[in-house]
Amino acid sequence: MSIEISNLVKIYGKQKAVDGISFQVGKGEIVGFLGPNGAGKSTTMKVLTGYLGQDGGEAKVCGVPVRENPLETKKKIGYLPEANPLYPDMYVREYLDFIADVHHVVDKKARIEAVIVLVGLTVESNKRLGQLSKGYKQRVGLAAALIHDPEVLILDEPTSGLDPNQIIEIRDVIKRLGKDKTVLFSSHILQEVEALCDRVVIINRGKLVADSSISRLRTEGSGSGTIRVAFRETLEPANLQALKAATAIQAITDKEWELQTKEPDEVKKQLLELALQNNWNIVSLQSENRSLEAIFRNLTNQD
Repeated sequence: MSIEISNLVKIYGKQKAVDGISFQVGKGEIVGFLGPNGAGKSTTMKVLTGYLGQDGGEAKVCGVPVRENPLETKKKIGYLPEANPLYPDMYVREYLDFIADVHHVVDKKARIEAVIVLVGLTVESNKRLGQLSKGYKQRVGLAAALIHDPEVLILDEPTSGLDPNQIIEIRDVIKRLGKDKTVLFSSHILQEVEALCDRVVIINRGKLVADSSISRLRTEGSGSGTIRVAFRETLEPANLQALKAATAIQAITDKEWELQTKEPDEVKKQLLELALQNNWNIVSLQSENRSLEAIFRNLTNQD
């Protein structure tokens, strides 16, 4: 395995920021690493990259323990942190040349040009870093993470600040890289995670709450889901209180409603009966697969 985390613990004062989590990521996998703010994602990534020491458990990169061999593991990792650290007075190529020297990159001039093209930096490559938009600064950070052609990429919010077109471009770059590298990808944009990842690891309050493919999470939650119904008539919330199988009822408009339930078939049956009893006309009635957002909310509910 390229990434191995076993019973990892990191404590700040009296708080366990990471509380005994374990998961693995293999070569060729792009895994979404999810959790609400303060869940321990960035802390886990910093331990994995050797920027923080753990208080328990073990983290390995390509079979090498991070704590015992931090320099060796850093050679195998390309890391884009959430707070992308750049030197604003340096030019793009100057900065990448500096990072290439840190990693002792061979034929660095050719490698610098290659990553500039790869991440779509060509049109801005002659500017100082301080002159770049946030989106292009993210591209520079990604280029720096790739400069030494690492086996493992750890990307903390890599699409932050990008416009929709740039997001699609960077998504395509990450997909191509994921074919022969290991990518651990953190993002709050769950649509991006669904587009990029087949598997997600979700943590909440420092604990692992899910490690599965997105399709399997949806299958496991097939007993719960969303029903959308539209009526020709205008209704009030009280009109739908007889739907005992619905766990939540939300108005989209005064004619359209979204129902949460653990018994979708029963809710549909009750809806049809209710409509028949009250002479309501149902215009549309459909079930929706649980989105990653719904799964995430369910697993990380703070209440």
